[in-house]
Amino acid sequence: MSYSSGRQFVQLPGPTNVPERILRAMSRPTIDHRGQEFARLSLEVLEGMKEIFQTSGKVVIFPSSGTGAWEAALTNTLSPGDRVLMFEVGQFSALWIQMAAKLGLDVDVVKTDWRHGVDAEAVASKLGDDRDHKYKAVCVVHNETSTGITSSVQGVRKALNRAKHPALLLVDAISSLGSIDYRHDEWEVDVTVSGSQKGLMLPPGLGFNAIGEKALAASASAKLPRCYWEWEPMLAQNVNGFFPYTPATNMFYGLREALLMLREEGLKNVLIRHQRHGEATRRAVKAWGLENVALDPKEFSNSVTAIYMPAGHSADEFRKVVLERFNMPLGSGLGQLANKVFRIGHLGDFNDAMLAGTLGGVEMGLDIAGVPYKKGGVAAGLDSLAESLKEATSTARV
Repeated sequence: MSYSSGRQFVQLPGPTNVPERILRAMSRPTIDHRGQEFARLSLEVLEGMKEIFQTSGKVVIFPSSGTGAWEAALTNTLSPGDRVLMFEVGQFSALWIQMAAKLGLDVDVVKTDWRHGVDAEAVASKLGDDRDHKYKAVCVVHNETSTGITSSVQGVRKALNRAKHPALLLVDAISSLGSIDYRHDEWEVDVTVSGSQKGLMLPPGLGFNAIGEKALAASASAKLPRCYWEWEPMLAQNVNGFFPYTPATNMFYGLREALLMLREEGLKNVLIRHQRHGEATRRAVKAWGLENVALDPKEFSNSVTAIYMPAGHSADEFRKVVLERFNMPLGSGLGQLANKVFRIGHLGDFNDAMLAGTLGGVEMGLDIAGVPYKKGGVAAGLDSLAESLKEATSTARV
């Protein structure tokens, strides 16, 4: 194999680029996870994660992927045969649905065209018809990574409240936490699920549950089998900074550094940065004459954009060209979008110059791969970035 100069330019929607600061923090010697130094570290990151979830409640950290955190949310709150309402808005919501069914839950699935998010009116209709309150939970993916669609969790909560329905609200915020506005307490979410490898800028390996009081109460009577994922022993030992089994010690060093970096930039500024990059990417896609999978502008994702290839052209072949020529991985199409879509991740440790390079790699790749497109996407994206910076400067002066 020939040497490829420069670092691999990872433009996936996860795992995302891991900053040098975090890599250096994680390179420290492993310490005793039963000692006081680790206890201080874990108490610090458990408290820090509350800021990111925007909650005053409990946060549990598992050595797992987001998939494990999905399972923890379900098994700690529900019992075999419980009816749950779930929405298939893309591949990851489909996988969560499959998990719920395998766990023995009675899943009522609302399918979509994978081009729209969760319809709050559909939620209201389903709950309004459920006068006997058979639904025990409503499960929603906030940001569907496979389609680049962000659903309104606030809208779903309002539908629950209007219907005066007691169902729990469980939300997947895996590709939105730390990149798209998310408010666990304000939106009255009962369990929020997330992972380390996206907006938190870490490698894969940590799964999170933010837990509300209603979910904690439900866990006392929930009957789905659980052992590794059980909240009770975790919460009991977390009080003193410890865990019932070996935690991902060095990942905690990285998480502490990630939280420090987010605090230094300011969470509000982090979200504004992601909005700018999402908008610039969408303008580039429009200028290329390509089609965004998401159809409703109110649902455009600020962490990932999914883009249809023109008819007759392979998204996987295009991605292969970009990877081989520029050492830049792009996200693949998943599920029913396989080979039809490529995805640009614009989240995590990401700045304007990195986005410019990403858009340049895509535009050159389209040309080399012989994909029909209009030139000017890079220019449109850069114009968008420049405009937003000028607006920010003007506002600051006022």
